[in-house]
Amino acid sequence: MVCPARFVAIIAVALGFASGTALAQTWPSQPIKLIVPFPPGGGTDGVARALAQGLSTELGQPVVVENKAGAGGTIGANAVATAASDGYTIGLATSSTHPAAMVLQNNVPYHALKNFAPVTQIASTSYVLIGSPTLPASNLAELIAHAKANPGKLNFANVGTSTLGYLLTMQMKALSGTEIVDVSYKGSSQFYPDLMRNQVQLFLDNPGASTPLVAAGKMKAFAVTSPTPSMPGVPLFSEAGKAVGLQGFDSEFWYGIVAPAGTPAAIVERIQAATAKYVNSPEGKKAFASRSLEPVGSTAGQFAATIQKDIERFTALAKQFNIQPQ
Repeated sequence: MVCPARFVAIIAVALGFASGTALAQTWPSQPIKLIVPFPPGGGTDGVARALAQGLSTELGQPVVVENKAGAGGTIGANAVATAASDGYTIGLATSSTHPAAMVLQNNVPYHALKNFAPVTQIASTSYVLIGSPTLPASNLAELIAHAKANPGKLNFANVGTSTLGYLLTMQMKALSGTEIVDVSYKGSSQFYPDLMRNQVQLFLDNPGASTPLVAAGKMKAFAVTSPTPSMPGVPLFSEAGKAVGLQGFDSEFWYGIVAPAGTPAAIVERIQAATAKYVNSPEGKKAFASRSLEPVGSTAGQFAATIQKDIERFTALAKQFNIQPQ
């Protein structure tokens, strides 16, 4: 015989499931807001706008992009975390705004998992090691040999010591045993010209913006962390890095969709299904390929596991290099 308290609990769960399912059946009945935690015109914004168009078609309601930039993406991310959990506010998340922000930034007002309902990983992109066109090296092994022969004489650009890119350059230097000076810039619009003029020699980039510069011979590309169709002929670190200790350097940068914690599971599943359908459609693949992105469309559970794994990995790296939150 079921005890009264347990019976009440079972009924409550059943009613909650039923109400969530009913809500999902009528959702969406109004436009959906997609918060992008970076300014208009950048790479993340471009991903969001391509996705918004595809989701609008799949869900039958406009998906409106709203840019909320600032504090390394944490202002926009927090706007999602504190929004109503009714499915009408979702957000674009990245490796930087969620796992990396928790590890590298002070006073982040949210937890990357506890305050969100992970929906799906949209896509991933590689990291590429780019360098000045005048560097006396034609491949990764020659570059590392040159750096070791000239300790402290090469510069590695970064966009801040509280960023994921900086953390990964520290890992790269440690794995390769090189002494390269870190130089901080406010953005790629500043260091790209210096890189092309050899005033700074190296940068760990995502290939979206640097691909045309490499193709035009204005920069060199030494290796990528995962297959990158937009950079044919550029070898993988797993192969080119074997002789120099970098074969295990295999990080990827991801984009995903999150909703506020408490968003009904049935709505999360609908957004996930619509996203996966779009990113793996011919239109989605074309839009993402133009940005050097590989479509994913993972389940909510798989995406949550990816976030957790990155939190643990970035925490370990920050501890290894004594990087304090800023």
